[in-house]
Amino acid sequence: MKNDVTKTPVAVIGASGYTGLELLKLLITHPRFDIAYIGNTKGGIRTEELHPSLKSVFSGDVLKSDANEIAKVAKVAFLALPHKTSMSFAKKLLKLGVKVVDLSADYRLELDTYEKYYCEHEDRENIPNSVYGLPEFYRQKIKNTSLVANPGCYPTATLLGILPFCDFIDERYPIFIDAKSGVSGAGKKCSEKTHFVSIDENIFAYNPLMHRHEPEIKEKMKQFSGKDFDVNFVPHLLPIIRGEMIDSYMLVKEEGLNPLEILREFYKNEPNIRIYEYPIDMKSSSGTNFCDIFAKVVGKKLYINSAIDNILRGSSSQAVANANIMCGFEENLGIPIIAYVP
Repeated sequence: MKNDVTKTPVAVIGASGYTGLELLKLLITHPRFDIAYIGNTKGGIRTEELHPSLKSVFSGDVLKSDANEIAKVAKVAFLALPHKTSMSFAKKLLKLGVKVVDLSADYRLELDTYEKYYCEHEDRENIPNSVYGLPEFYRQKIKNTSLVANPGCYPTATLLGILPFCDFIDERYPIFIDAKSGVSGAGKKCSEKTHFVSIDENIFAYNPLMHRHEPEIKEKMKQFSGKDFDVNFVPHLLPIIRGEMIDSYMLVKEEGLNPLEILREFYKNEPNIRIYEYPIDMKSSSGTNFCDIFAKVVGKKLYINSAIDNILRGSSSQAVANANIMCGFEENLGIPIIAYVP
């Protein structure tokens, strides 16, 4: 039977990395998106050569990325590029009428914060036009924008856990965030820290209290609540491929809080949030777009436990969900819901 559904042509730029591969995997079977352009820095290669796992599944040319050529064939572009590189592409594509979902940090932060922690911004004009891509909080704005700033993986898992409690947190005391992620979050390029000999049977903190995701978390909490929280963020690398767990600790203003009731009410209409009555694990959300959350209060001490797949909900599947919303499709169209278990 002929399929009469008109598909929206999309581009994946930065297809060589882990998030680029995840985007391709999601888009290959997407019922309303059609992959019209695949790009990286060099081009001249086929997808099955770039990603052997796609052999006999999907075959296409990987081209040297060119904004003008992208605009000729695509209506939406996913930018799986490093910061700074991404903004130069986004600026050109937006002028050419292409909607952009940017997976880098280039449009996530206010200008002063971005330039303090990253570099000088080359596209200041579009920062006010961008929408932070957490659908649970900014769905309506995402519907009406041409530029989504896809959140970082650590902020996604952290904010989804903490934001429902902003009215209850005692601002006089600091918030401590103990974060752990699989090695895929460090990207495809190998480093001394991600070398097998360094990470196997090992765990270590990196950039404690200085990681770039700390100001992102703090800024979004302030934008949401109007309150200036003292956020202390320490990430750790685990000897696993994918998955991410956040343990957040804080004090609340009064005793007697029922955190699970607060979470259930807050997320009662959100299909991508799962509330648990016991501490969660990473494996149960691996391979999905779910964020799993557990919380517990003892006296005034509040503990929040959240987990996601760092390169899906923390990157590529969240990006596709945002593109679905931008294009007027059902949010979870083509989004994975079955975990990689066992």
